[in-house]
Amino acid sequence: MAKTDFKTIDEYHKTFTGDILKRMQTIREMVHKIAPEAEEVISYQIPAFKIDNKFLIYYCAFAKHLTLSNPWSEALLKEFATELKGLKVSKSAIQFPHDKPLPLDFIVRLLKFRKKEIKI
Repeated sequence: MAKTDFKTIDEYHKTFTGDILKRMQTIREMVHKIAPEAEEVISYQIPAFKIDNKFLIYYCAFAKHLTLSNPWSEALLKEFATELKGLKVSKSAIQFPHDKPLPLDFIVRLLKFRKKEIKI
């Protein structure tokens, strides 16, 4: 990915094709459905969504996985401990391998949890 001065999520997405692009668009659409008030932004040169100047979620794509990121709270990591087993997880990132279907129900619940966290 040569371009590193993205101004919009559309610009970021245009650097991908095929299934990777579809996976990212799925995440984008899920965020808009769950948090229609969320503002699309680019932060750290990757797509992100903000509600009232608080980051809801970031996402980005790599050759072998899609990553959802944010500094995860201990409460979130505990709430979703079962779903996170078998995934590569850090304090700020969750990797979803491209060779497996996106766990859409889990991602919806994670987004709803994050939305509640930032509304507090």
